Parts: sequence; structure tokens; C-alpha cells
Amino acid sequence: MGNPFTGQSIESARRALAAQLKAAQLDEAELDARILLGAVLGLDLTGLIAQAARPLTAADASRLVQHAERRIAGEPVARILGTREFWGLPFRLSEATLVPRPDTETVVELALEIFRERNASHPPRIADIGTGSGAILLALLHEIPDAFGIGTDLSLSALVTARDNAATLGLADRAAFVACSYSAALSGPFDLIVSNPPYIPSAEIPKLSIEVREHDPHLALDGGNDGYDAYRALIPQATERLAPGGALVVEAGQGQARNIETLMTAAALSVDRPPKADLAGIPRAVSARKMPP
Repeated sequence: MGNPFTGQSIESARRALAAQLKAAQLDEAELDARILLGAVLGLDLTGLIAQAARPLTAADASRLVQHAERRIAGEPVARILGTREFWGLPFRLSEATLVPRPDTETVVELALEIFRERNASHPPRIADIGTGSGAILLALLHEIPDAFGIGTDLSLSALVTARDNAATLGLADRAAFVACSYSAALSGPFDLIVSNPPYIPSAEIPKLSIEVREHDPHLALDGGNDGYDAYRALIPQATERLAPGGALVVEAGQGQARNIETLMTAAALSVDRPPKADLAGIPRAVSARKMPP
């Protein structure tokens, strides 16, 4: 059977691909079709519209079929393309990194709000615990030109990806990456510690969407029996490594914010503001400060 996209115009191929994805019951079939076709052809939305009548070559059609098969099998678009935008910046992905999600931008937003309240004269030091692709850390370094940051991760592969992203974004001279458990290899003091730790209860992982459970690294998802193992480890460490007046900002799963605040208070941190909600209204970013002695 021949390739169904060969010889089709860009517009007809887009429609055909969208129909295939809809038939596979994918929620964002139209958007996915446009992104995948644009990636194959190296065109943005404007280019796809301007060249709508252009026929696909055999090579274009072959790549589009490959992309379609992977998407229909449940692989996320970002995994197929190997990149994802976060905070308006491009991030390369690997099998060892999560796909950065818009919800996680809430952590960046809250961290920046807290940072802009500080009156310190020295350049800020930031630590990102479980950095993955480096998305949170590098977004913060992009916004705070004199800051220096360190990202930690257990996965060497993830750290290579984060380091490459730092270089691509022109931030390599202000970012370092260390392999360790949480912040075990760091000494501080840090003005800001951020983290999107694993927080899915182990028993819930098989119930996640195929895009997540089959394609995101379980090391970055599994939060133990109740989902709080990572918080129990990283919050006390953060207390030791924060400078007086410094802040910890972490991402929370749905319904977890209050328990995380309790863990922060138990570790002698001061919870001085409510969690910041994501666009769906879920309390997503939780923060606390280390009070001066």
C-alpha cells in the first residue's frame, strides 16, 4: 500500500493527518497535525498557510507517516520532535527528562515574584533540585541576568541534556550541573531553591495517560507510596542550604499543597504566602522562607 500523503498538497495532507489523529481519539488532533507537518517541512503556521498548495515530496510523506504512527501509538508530540517550548524558550528533551509542562511555569512565576522582593546586593545563587532538562533553572537564569545556578539530578543523561540546553540558550557560563541525590552534593548558601520533584503516588502511575506512563521517566514521576517521599528528603536539606531570607519553591500535585506546607513548617521554614495556582486553579507552586536568626 502506497503512502497516503505522497503528492498531496500541504493543506490536504494536514487535513488527512488531522482526520487520522481524530480517528485515534487524540484530543488535540488539529493542533498536533499542524505541528507535526510543520516540523517535517520546516514551516511555521504562516508558512503552512502561504504554501498550502505545495505538494509533499516522497521524503516529506515518508517522514509524516512515521510521525503519525508514533503519535497514534501514544507518543507525545514533544517526544517525537525532541523539543518543547517552556517559558518561551526551546528545550531539547531526552528519554531521561520529563516533557516540561505549562503548569510548571507557575513555579517560575512564584520564584520570580519572591526574588523581586529581595533587597540583597549580591548576585543571587539558585539551585534546581531534580533539574531534568534544566527548564526551571534556565528560565530563571534567563530572567535574572546576574544570577548563577546549579542543577542537580540523579540521571547523568538528564544532566547532559540540561547542560546542552544551557549552551543553546547562551547560559552555560552561569549554570553548572551536578549528579547527586537531591541537594546532597551542594553546600550553599542559596538565595533560591526550586524543584519539580516526583510526586505521583506509586500506585497511581499505571493510571496515568499513555503519553506520561509510557514516555516520561518513572524516576521523575514516582513519589513513593503517598507521593511525598521527595518532599521529605529535599525540604530539610533546603533548610540547611538556604541563606537567611532565602526561599524554597516547589511544584505540588493536586491536593498536595497543604501537606507540603506542613512539611516545610516542620523543617523550620516559614510559610508566608498562599500557594500559587496554575491556569486550572490548582494550587501548583508552594513556597517558604528561611527566616533570619
